[in-house]
Amino acid sequence: MSPDLLMIGSFLLALLLGVPVAFSLGLGGVVGILSGLSPDMLATLGTNTYNSVAKYPLIAIPLFILTGLIFERAGVAASLVRFAQALIGPRHGGLAVVAILVCLIMGGMSGSGPADAAAVAMVMLPSMRKAGYPQPFSAALIAASSSTAILIPPSIALILYSIVVPGVDLRALFAAGLFPGILAGMSLLVPAWLLSRHYGWESPDASERPPLLQSFREAIPALFAPVLILGGLRSGLFTPTEAAVVAVTYGVIVGVVVYRKLGWRDIASLLNDAAVTSGIVMLIIALAGIFAWAGTTLGTFRHLADALLSLSDNGWVLLGLVMVLVLIAGMLLDAISIYLILIPILLPLMQHFQWNPVWFGILLAMNIAIGQFTPPVAVNLMVTTRIANIRLEQTLGWALVFIAAMSVSLLLVMLIPGIALWLPDKLGYVVGDW
Repeated sequence: MSPDLLMIGSFLLALLLGVPVAFSLGLGGVVGILSGLSPDMLATLGTNTYNSVAKYPLIAIPLFILTGLIFERAGVAASLVRFAQALIGPRHGGLAVVAILVCLIMGGMSGSGPADAAAVAMVMLPSMRKAGYPQPFSAALIAASSSTAILIPPSIALILYSIVVPGVDLRALFAAGLFPGILAGMSLLVPAWLLSRHYGWESPDASERPPLLQSFREAIPALFAPVLILGGLRSGLFTPTEAAVVAVTYGVIVGVVVYRKLGWRDIASLLNDAAVTSGIVMLIIALAGIFAWAGTTLGTFRHLADALLSLSDNGWVLLGLVMVLVLIAGMLLDAISIYLILIPILLPLMQHFQWNPVWFGILLAMNIAIGQFTPPVAVNLMVTTRIANIRLEQTLGWALVFIAAMSVSLLLVMLIPGIALWLPDKLGYVVGDW
């Protein structure tokens, strides 16, 4: 058996046996080295793992993870929900619209789908249940809406993409993700509103409308967070990595001083949780370095890319196949693992067909976002169903509706690259030809 097959086969076998993704990647890389290279090359393991994580932009990942945790527990979601309710008012589908809007705003703070899902679900699920919404519908809606967090800046997934794909400006990626992220969120509004009206969920007389001015004042600190992060990036006041530090500092001030939902003991607990989550992410990135080095040295990724190219010489056909492949991967793996596993394979295709790397990165992120609420794994859906205390399979029918809706927005960005590339181009970032 060829070293290529042994490396890929051992990685897939380890995954099927339940071995964590990080160790499956490391094992696959070691098998590739032993089968196709000299055993002396095992001496590169330490260097490869270190080089994988010794990259300055990666500092932003643990900081944005901490930011998401801080905003999740600081009472930010509750203030945003109250303000959105004041804007929308009690009506059929009103709370569904509120849930989507709050998820979009929270996505501009956390950069993480599961963190977004947890924060919004804790606040919205009790209110939606009281208004007559079925819990499976509400859990599926919040899981789908919170998946936009990996598109709307600051996105942890886009930070990693900028590291894996050489020469891509992270600021351009952040700007490119804004309109597709909003489009994906708005695509969920249509089925959510139509279903709510069809089934008569949430009577217009069921609840009172919160005072608009008071709720707006309470929400100002939360609404200012995305403005601070994106405004600082646009003005050049700080880099994306420095933006993460600013976001953490601002989150602590808001949680401790403004909303007073966080104490200094809570900060210590948050630091511990962020360290654990960041350690898992960095371990995946480190051991994926072994897999990437072995695959590149053996030529495995080039061989796989050539195999895909042999299926068709039509760029649109190959792009469609890639999107299906990424969607399947998104149903089983997290965004970080998908980028680390698939980008080395897809990079030659991107170069061959001259796909714009910023546009292609957004397409991948949109596809992975859909995977975050597509069973069987569906990380966002796992979070919301756990909070709703229901089984994941109960949400399948509703999830399919939202999968179809967000797939339409993905198709639009595929056919009209300007949806993603217009803003970074206008802001003067390097996006290439489109």
